[in-house]
Amino acid sequence: MASQPLKGLLVVSMEQAVAAPYCASRLADAGARVIKIERAEGDFARAYDAVAKGQSSYFVWLNRGKESLCLDIKAPADKALLERLLAKADVFIQNLAPGAMARAGFGSAALREKHPRLITVDISGYGEEGEYAGMKAYDLLVQAESGLASITGRAEGPGRVGVSACDIACGMHAHAAVLEALIERGITGRGKGIAVSLFDGMADWMTVPLLQYEGTGRNPPRIGLAHPSICPYGAFDTKDGQLVLIAIQNEREWASFCAHFLDEPDLPQREGFRVNNERVANRPVVDAHIARMFASLTREDCAAKLRRANTAYGFVNDCEGLRTHPALRRVTVETPEGPVQIGAPPAKLSDGARALGPVPAVGQHSAAIRAEFGG
Repeated sequence: MASQPLKGLLVVSMEQAVAAPYCASRLADAGARVIKIERAEGDFARAYDAVAKGQSSYFVWLNRGKESLCLDIKAPADKALLERLLAKADVFIQNLAPGAMARAGFGSAALREKHPRLITVDISGYGEEGEYAGMKAYDLLVQAESGLASITGRAEGPGRVGVSACDIACGMHAHAAVLEALIERGITGRGKGIAVSLFDGMADWMTVPLLQYEGTGRNPPRIGLAHPSICPYGAFDTKDGQLVLIAIQNEREWASFCAHFLDEPDLPQREGFRVNNERVANRPVVDAHIARMFASLTREDCAAKLRRANTAYGFVNDCEGLRTHPALRRVTVETPEGPVQIGAPPAKLSDGARALGPVPAVGQHSAAIRAEFGG
């Protein structure tokens, strides 16, 4: 069984939705004790859907291994309990509206002054300053505001990335920053403040499109299952109605693809087909030429020829394709309604897999935590 490098650390997380729970769940996976503070009605993400044995798929995915404590910090006794929890905490995460925790007497700077070893994490939509600070910021709104939607989808119009990309990016950045702060605290003995926004997390991921726009004066085009800077790099229909996506990264790969898949070794010498920049400018003609070969072959015939050409390819799967994919790894988490299989944590560890903790019911640990911390 894998080690738990964060065992013994206490994380208090006043969290809801996706970004903060993502960060906290990864700390819990590594052995930290994570106390999730919820309203009496629970994190609203508990009601996003009911597909995981009557429970929310989002909640099951992002809240394994946590303890659930229901608090009303407007009530003096609950506020005092939170103060006692934070006095012993190593990390405090919160993603309430900007300024809400400070107004309640739990601003991150004041907390660190009182508890110098504490690491605080403030997660917001657009940061805590500027004209956007007070804006509500859900994932799709930030996909739109950050420009991500403008480069996603087909030419007909902007599209949504099909998962909560801005929330997840923010949670990943917060998790990495917490681990760095823990390392630094081990050297200096002092905690630090971390602030991460959904917008900043996606703006970092949008660096390449931004630089391309600034360098050319043109927005990267929406071209569906294709690459705006590389050709051929896209999906093609097979004779039996499947989609196969290919990726050509250099001229050596293009030459091999032409010789062994298209059976046209001289194609790289033809005008419009010679080098990548030329092919990108001539994309409709190049793609149509390639499409004719795909349309004459079945999925399996395409795969065999692509392997002979040493061309990178993949099948465009749906969720059933993912469910039965030979590379998919699954783990089981316990929930109040029974075991649920989820995707395994991506990092494989040399000392084995970690046991993931159960998903808590609303307020499941309230009585025990109150007794432990005198609440």
